[in-house]
Amino acid sequence: MKRLGNPLISISAPLLIVLAITGFLHRDGKNKIQAIPAVVVGSGLVLTGLVRRFRRRRMLLLEIKKDMNDQNF
Repeated sequence: MKRLGNPLISISAPLLIVLAITGFLHRDGKNKIQAIPAVVVGSGLVLTGLVRRFRRRRMLLLEIKKDMNDQNF
């Protein structure tokens, strides 16, 4: 199994979301809008990682199935 390169990078997007939510809760009025870009960027990074992982696993499964079919014939 592949070892993670830097664990701090792995948790940076969720920490960005937590920081943005905390900033959003502690601000008043129109200043709350300043926390929205951090939530959007953090959520985008998390979703991109999920989609990339899903695609990589699907391609791996297809390659395994292809190899199994080639071995049967």
